[in-house]
Amino acid sequence: MRTSRLVLALSFVVFYLAEGMVYSQEIGLQLYSLRNEFPNNVPGTFAKIKSWGITNLEDGNDGTYGYSQAEYNAMLAENGLKIVSVSAPFEELQNSPETVLARAKNYGAKYVVCFWIPHNGNDFTITDTNLALEVFNTAGKLLKDNGITLTYHPHGYEFRPYKGAFLIDHLIKNSDHFDFEMDVYWFAHPGEDPVEWLRKYPDEFKLMHLKDCKKGTKGNGNGSSDVETNVVLGRGQIDIDAVVAEAKKLRIDYFFVEDESSKALIQVPKSIEYVKGLE
Repeated sequence: MRTSRLVLALSFVVFYLAEGMVYSQEIGLQLYSLRNEFPNNVPGTFAKIKSWGITNLEDGNDGTYGYSQAEYNAMLAENGLKIVSVSAPFEELQNSPETVLARAKNYGAKYVVCFWIPHNGNDFTITDTNLALEVFNTAGKLLKDNGITLTYHPHGYEFRPYKGAFLIDHLIKNSDHFDFEMDVYWFAHPGEDPVEWLRKYPDEFKLMHLKDCKKGTKGNGNGSSDVETNVVLGRGQIDIDAVVAEAKKLRIDYFFVEDESSKALIQVPKSIEYVKGLE
């Protein structure tokens, strides 16, 4: 009897350990960080990423830089890199979601992300929001049926008042076939607390961009900022530690380090080490 109980107890321990391993967050890189380097030297840039100890990538709407898809795939494989999240412009999701699906399948990606909802200048409205819902739910259904999750990446302009809440609340509550990628910079920039939003919608965020902002920077709700305000993670005004801790509780799949500044080559490896130190 004691032996049986011991075996049962050990089985539970193994199960929970396995669960923890399955849901451990992976650190990756958003390739837009190196948008200035890739056009000059794609193989060398991939080698640089490999030297940083990064495996998982999210692309940034920049294609294959003139290489064939086969050549591009080969360079990724040579450096042990994998695109796990594929970017898709809004118009492509709207007009040809099947090409998005094909691209995701080519990379074996689990996720697709859209970074922007078209709108007129700074005037983001409920009409824009409802069009996005139609496009994202339709494309998201196609992707979901093929084992891929569509996510939307808010940029701050979605925090416009609507029926006692925000337009982003309307997006989230009506996201039947898509989820969200939180960029902590673009939640903090309009004056919001990323941790509170993670707690408010614990099942909606599947991916995360980790990006910090220089102390003293004033934000806005327009989705625009000076990229040179990007600093090494943990050195700015965003509480990265608290965000990562909360995101781990929610088992968010991937943390993509992103740095849009001209100092990305210097700052990104330092940010990667910082996040690794939080594990």
